[in-house]
Amino acid sequence: AGALADLGVDRGDRVGTLGWNTHRHFEAYYAVPLSGAQLHTVNFRLQADNVVHIINDAADEVLLVEPDVVGTVDRIWDRLESVREVVVLGETVPDTEHDLPIHASEALLTAADPVESWPALSEDDPAGMCYTSGTTGKPKGVEYTHKMIYAHALMVMTPSALDIDESDVVMPVVPMFHVNSWEFPYAVTMAGAKQVYPGPSPDPEALVDLIETEAVTLTAGVPTVWIDVLDYLDEHGGDLSSLERIVVGGSAAPREVMRRYEAEHGVTIEHAWGMTETMSIGSVSRPKSSMVDVDAERRLDKRTKQGLLSPGLEMRVVDDAGDPVAWDGEAFGELLVRGPTVIDRYYNRPDADEADFLDPDDGGGRWLRTGDIATVDPDGYIEIVDRVKDVIKSGGEWISSIELENALIAHDDVAEAVVVAAPHDRWQERPLAFVVPKPGRELDVETVRSFLAEEFPRWWLPDDVRLRESIPKTATGKFDKKRLRDALDEPALPYAPGADDDGGSE
Repeated sequence: AGALADLGVDRGDRVGTLGWNTHRHFEAYYAVPLSGAQLHTVNFRLQADNVVHIINDAADEVLLVEPDVVGTVDRIWDRLESVREVVVLGETVPDTEHDLPIHASEALLTAADPVESWPALSEDDPAGMCYTSGTTGKPKGVEYTHKMIYAHALMVMTPSALDIDESDVVMPVVPMFHVNSWEFPYAVTMAGAKQVYPGPSPDPEALVDLIETEAVTLTAGVPTVWIDVLDYLDEHGGDLSSLERIVVGGSAAPREVMRRYEAEHGVTIEHAWGMTETMSIGSVSRPKSSMVDVDAERRLDKRTKQGLLSPGLEMRVVDDAGDPVAWDGEAFGELLVRGPTVIDRYYNRPDADEADFLDPDDGGGRWLRTGDIATVDPDGYIEIVDRVKDVIKSGGEWISSIELENALIAHDDVAEAVVVAAPHDRWQERPLAFVVPKPGRELDVETVRSFLAEEFPRWWLPDDVRLRESIPKTATGKFDKKRLRDALDEPALPYAPGADDDGGSE
């Protein structure tokens, strides 16, 4: 904080960070907002145009940058409009093409005097900022107040959410530039638990080693990380005896992966759901106490869902007419949420405000339209069955791409799978699958369709299966369905329903 003050950072300024999961980045999580400035974590894995847009739109004045990310800033320097200082999170400053106003953080810290007192702040002052990933357009800015961060940290600690206490050892693998690392830097500190930060791009070997040596009890990240760790354990072994839980989000973990972690390593995988707009975690799938005596498969049925809404939040699931759907685990509609940790507007985007928020009809706060298609079962467990933009609308019926993907990934020969909506003259849209076979395995369209036919009606089956060596991913590790859809141009669909079919339920 003292070093930032020496650089002229004042109350209300924005400080952008392009950082990995390191202790220096963690220090910024506290130094910046406690100084009265606003911490803006930048996802530097996005395309350069989006990184430029994010920094300029936020009007960041100072950037805190990892040594291996300085090159990214150097390449876009001529396009940055507001940045006046760059601080490298380390002891030395790398060479750059441009003559940057650049400093090493350790040198600044050595020269700075400690801050003796913090400024008086309002709970409604902005403290943090993140941007959406921009999969449907330009990334949108989301501001978090001190009150929101405090409330979300309390919520995350509760037994109904992540149940963190001082006895835990927590290792966030989810990047610190992504939605405040799911709030772990704040909630874990509040709980008094030990934190382990794995550094830049840790591989499965490094993660297993940290779990062993630091006795990690709780970790979190996207499913692909834990699938890779499981593959590593299969080949090399490892001791996960300290690890109790893995929290996954971003996309669903395959059921078989969840089953194997529990059976082979005694580790429970818990699904969490959330968005940049909800300060990350908005629900967690933990079995209720009433399910202690039910069989393992029924408990797994609950844990494969996105879970129970976090304390303090409200939700509705509505159909196209805006009417609530039944909580029967079958009817689905768009998920709406609101609460003290949910934003009710974007930063500097009135156009998006009008599209993505609904005014209340009960005197409460505005509803956030999440863009997620969900069902809710009688116990209140949410299951995200698709995104509004990803659900396949065939002949007036909805087909869940996520359900098809989860089934495909359970096939013994499938490494990765994604299903998108392909345009069709008669049925408007039909499912098209992209599949990556496991090394040394062979697949064909008939094999895949026959496998799915055991679980789904015929009209749900993909009309073609494209085998690929890899599937493109977004900067946050999700499958890039937009990129796949954009490459489609009236594709041939050899198994599309004929004119005699109804294109919907049989």
